[in-house]
Amino acid sequence: VQLQAYGGGLVQAGGSLRLSCAASGRTFGDHAMGWFRQAPGKEREFVARIGHNGRVTTTANSMKGRFTISRDNAKSTMYLRMKVLKPEDTAVYYCAQYAIASGQSKGDRPQFWGQGTQVTVSS
Repeated sequence: VQLQAYGGGLVQAGGSLRLSCAASGRTFGDHAMGWFRQAPGKEREFVARIGHNGRVTTTANSMKGRFTISRDNAKSTMYLRMKVLKPEDTAVYYCAQYAIASGQSKGDRPQFWGQGTQVTVSS
């Protein structure tokens, strides 16, 4: 499985950005997908998760209302729409794929990880 995240960049506070994650290697629509992020000097944290068919999503409380996860199974691609960005959203954002299909957090960890894409929010 290969996961390629892209779409990061430099944006001003209050701005928006959309990240994408292209997947290959196995049937995309069979697996839940997720986004994580890691800020400098901090541990990697969960951002959002989406079930195999896109109907069930889970978003970290601190990002609800600003971040929206979605997917297009026909394109084997997952997205993260981020709005009203804050300097504290600055981090490397990683996409990941789970072994199971559920969009609900099951205490399971992703099975595969992509390389990160840098998001920098200036004040």
